[in-house]
Amino acid sequence: MFEDGTDELNEADEELQISSLIDVVFLLLIYFIVTMTLKLPESDIGIQLPGTVKQSKEVKMPAEQIIDMDAEGRVFLNNEQFGAEGSRDLPRLVETLRKYKQASDSQNTKALVTIQATADTLHQRVVDVMNACQAAGLKHMTFGMGD
Repeated sequence: MFEDGTDELNEADEELQISSLIDVVFLLLIYFIVTMTLKLPESDIGIQLPGTVKQSKEVKMPAEQIIDMDAEGRVFLNNEQFGAEGSRDLPRLVETLRKYKQASDSQNTKALVTIQATADTLHQRVVDVMNACQAAGLKHMTFGMGD
């Protein structure tokens, strides 16, 4: 039974009121348009890629770099000492290894490093050298036993 006392629906009651639904849709549309961020297509961004420099003669790269460590904590690469005995930072070694990696990448070869430590070398010093290799971007490391 309805309010007017009839059991049947009037045709006016059957209409769907969608005006509020349309208002909500337009409000959402305006919200998304206003909050949208504009991205430039890739073709519109001015990018200059770095070029490669041709070498006048081919440089013979060693197949791998060997880092030696002794019991006192000294680190050697190509018979040159890197880092002080008491310090854990090896910034010169990192820079040298970065240059080695860049040269290997330019020749499309893997930059290989072998870490050789004596039996008396502190484990922390080996970790310091591994951190230096990681900071230089080297991923291919092997380990050997030094003298």
